[in-house]
Amino acid sequence: MKDKLSYIDPHIHMTSRTTDDYEAMAAAGVVAVIEPSFWLGQPRTQVGSFQDYFSSLVGWEAFRASQFGIKHYCTIGLNSKEANNEPLAEQVMDLLPLYLHKENVVGVGEIGYDDQTAAEDKYFRAQLELAKEFDMTVQVHTPHRDKKAGTIKSMEVCLEHGLDPGNVVIDHNNEETVKEVLDRGFIAAFTIYPKTKMGNERMVAVVKKFGSTNIIVDSSADWGVSDPLAVPKTAGLMLRSGVAKEDVHKTCYQNAYDFFSRSGKMKEEHWLNPEAIDQRKLFNDNSVLRGQQPKVEEDKIV
Repeated sequence: MKDKLSYIDPHIHMTSRTTDDYEAMAAAGVVAVIEPSFWLGQPRTQVGSFQDYFSSLVGWEAFRASQFGIKHYCTIGLNSKEANNEPLAEQVMDLLPLYLHKENVVGVGEIGYDDQTAAEDKYFRAQLELAKEFDMTVQVHTPHRDKKAGTIKSMEVCLEHGLDPGNVVIDHNNEETVKEVLDRGFIAAFTIYPKTKMGNERMVAVVKKFGSTNIIVDSSADWGVSDPLAVPKTAGLMLRSGVAKEDVHKTCYQNAYDFFSRSGKMKEEHWLNPEAIDQRKLFNDNSVLRGQQPKVEEDKIV
């Protein structure tokens, strides 16, 4: 392990963030991110809006991250909230296979329950079958209301459909759910929000109590009050609180890498031997710059 820790944020919605966030994350040691498909804050009404969104995750967003030295991956899925629009959900289900094979798509997600409706259950199950068909890992969103029951139900449905718990990350955990998730063999991810869900101090306490095996720290930073530096900040607090450096490395980098690299698409060489940054490059005639001097690195010697 290197003296200076590197970090992976395996659940962050960079579509909602600015290039300033990418710069700050890179400076803090974030080398790779995974962006799950999610709800944009208001319902989408046409399948074309999903198609454009998925296309941005596999195209523009990956380019934008690369311009700041961060490797971008994503998971593709129909989020639980919008699964309740069944006519639209049926069209999105037809769309998903077109994106799951893309080179930076490392899983099906984030999928699961919101209000735990019959429609949410239907499309959660359908996407679990899709994950089996494509031999992909699954990223599960657990409900914010009735958290424990929804988390247990999510795991039971995964097992019912014959998924290996080790291929499923259960996200948005808290102190009430973590033991159940770990005991059943699933991967337990924790969203670190400034004011809700899990805070930094609570995360430190979880690692001290349960250790670092099968535990992942992420930010889930999006358009709401959230922090794209939650992973490195939590890592720093863990170190200052006496958590072993090896455990910090596992929860803030290695466990996420071990899980999502099963796709065969996520590789450490992508950031250990990266292409030189050249902000003169364009994506569909667009640049990340707005009049600034482009950053151009010399070709890196591998």
